[in-house]
Amino acid sequence: MAEVFHTEATTSGGLPSRRSPLMKLMEHQGKELFRRVGIPTPRGVHAASVANVTAFIESNPGSWVLKSQVMMGGRGKAGGIKFADDAKAGEAEARGLIGKVLKNAQNPDGEEVKSLLIEEKVAIASEAYVSIAIDRAAKKPVVIVTAQGGMDVEEVAAHDPDAISKYWIDPAIGFQPFEARRLAFAAKLPAGFHKAFPKVLDGLYALFLDYGAQLVEINPLVLTQSGDVIASDAKVELDDNALYKHPELQAWRSDGPADEDQAAAVAIGLGMSNYAKLDGTIGVIANGAGLGMGTMDAIRTAGGSAANFLDIGGGAQAELVKKSYQLVTSDPKVKAMFINIFGGITRGDQVAHGIVQALQGGDVREVPLVVRLTGTNEKEGRAILAAAGMHPVETMDEGARRAVELAGR
Repeated sequence: MAEVFHTEATTSGGLPSRRSPLMKLMEHQGKELFRRVGIPTPRGVHAASVANVTAFIESNPGSWVLKSQVMMGGRGKAGGIKFADDAKAGEAEARGLIGKVLKNAQNPDGEEVKSLLIEEKVAIASEAYVSIAIDRAAKKPVVIVTAQGGMDVEEVAAHDPDAISKYWIDPAIGFQPFEARRLAFAAKLPAGFHKAFPKVLDGLYALFLDYGAQLVEINPLVLTQSGDVIASDAKVELDDNALYKHPELQAWRSDGPADEDQAAAVAIGLGMSNYAKLDGTIGVIANGAGLGMGTMDAIRTAGGSAANFLDIGGGAQAELVKKSYQLVTSDPKVKAMFINIFGGITRGDQVAHGIVQALQGGDVREVPLVVRLTGTNEKEGRAILAAAGMHPVETMDEGARRAVELAGR
C-alpha cells in the first residue's frame, strides 16, 4: 500500500501534471455533485437574474455571499465576489455583477458573469485544501492535501513544498478511512478537521470514480467556528467520454463550454476535447487523437507548425468532415490544409464526400489542400477525390512536406 509522505516534485511546481479539462463544471454544479456524495456545502441557491437574487434574500434574511459563476480563477481579486446583509444590498451587488466582464492577467479578454451562486456567509475558523487528480506519471489517482487552504496550490507547492502531502491511491484497493486520517495528520490539519475528513475524502473519491472525473478539488475546505466542515468552493473537471454514465449532466452544457474552441467543437458535433487552435499556419484534420498528434509532429519535422488540432473521431460521416473543414479554414492564420486519414471504422468515401462538399459549397475560404487517404474504402475515396481534381499523397511524411511547401508560398 502506498505511503503517506510530504511531496516530492513530479513537475516543476511539485504537483502531478494534468491534461486539459474536457468538461469543466461551474461552482454551483460541482457543489450539486458534492451534495450527491454527502459532502456538506453552504446553504444557498443558483440565481440567473437580479430578481432571483432579491427574492431569495428577501425570503431568507441573513448575511449572504454573491459569487460570480465563471470558469476563470482569481474571481475574488477581479471583483467577482460581493457580500450583502439584506435584499436591497443584494439587489445592488447583483446588478453590478451580472453582465460584468471579469478580467485578470491570465484572462485579459475576460469572462462575462451570467449567473451568481448566493451562499450563506460562513464564520471561518480554519481553511484547508484537498483534491484528487490523475497522476499520469504514476498512473494512479493522487490525493493532495495542505493546511494552507484558500491559496493557489501551485504557489504553495513552489514556495513551501513541505506544506503539501500526497497519497497515491491503488485503484485495486481503493481509499480507506484510516488513510484519510493519516493524511490529515501528515498535512498537519487542525484537529477540528479530523473527524469529518474521512467522510469528505470518501465522497470525493466516490465522485471521482463514478463521474469519470479528471479533477475534484475543494479550495477551501472550511472548518467553521461552530465546528462544522464544509466545502466552500468546488472545482470539478469531467471526462466527457464518461458522461454516458450520467446523461442528466448533458443539460449542464447549456452553461456553455469553457472556451471558444470547445464551443466551436460542440457546435459542429465534436467533443469539447476534439478541437483546439494553435499558433501555426497549417490546418490539420485527422481521425484519432494519436494520428492527429503524429500529423502535427510530422509537420514540425518538415519545418512547419500546425494551426490546430482536430480529431473527427471514428466513423465520421461526410457532413462532419465538411463542417470540420469549414471550421479549420475559418481561421485566418491557416495558409494550407493537411487532411490525414487512416481508415478503420472511418470510411474513405465518406471523408472524400465531405471534402468535396466543403469545397463545392462556396462558403469556405480557399487554401491549398493536401490529403492522405488510406484504409477502409480507400479506393472509393480516391476515386471521388480524383473526379474533383484532387490526388492524395501516399504517406504522412510526404503530405507534411507538401503542406509546409504550400503554406510557405
